[in-house]
Amino acid sequence: MDPKMKREIILHHYQNPKNKGLIDADDFIVVDMNNESCIDEVHLMVRIENGKIMDAYFDGEACAICTSSTSIMIDTLIGKTVEEAKKIVANFGAMINEEEYDENILEQAIVYDDVKKQPNRKKCALLGWWGMEKILEKNNQKK
Repeated sequence: MDPKMKREIILHHYQNPKNKGLIDADDFIVVDMNNESCIDEVHLMVRIENGKIMDAYFDGEACAICTSSTSIMIDTLIGKTVEEAKKIVANFGAMINEEEYDENILEQAIVYDDVKKQPNRKKCALLGWWGMEKILEKNNQKK
């Protein structure tokens, strides 16, 4: 993907994040994540119904990479089954950690394929995704 297009997508999701702002609801799984090496803090809430991610919201104080990555994650995963979400989350982590991954399932999250060049930004890109991993684990435990 063209570097200019990547920047535009990242900037758009930073300036206009999807589903930013928490809601008052009891049927969501909630996790709080923070990056001990910087200011990033993400509160994530996800509603899973019949094995499908129906809705998700996040809030917190975070840098442009963390905010946009979490927004892109939410935009990508709403409507996916839990199994599809697990594959996408695992592939995103593999991409960031310079492991083998399937770029075809990452959709717009592929814009972070260059983050590996800036090791200090990896945690920023991954924080929301780590939160989603925890939520998917909690969902499995509820069964």
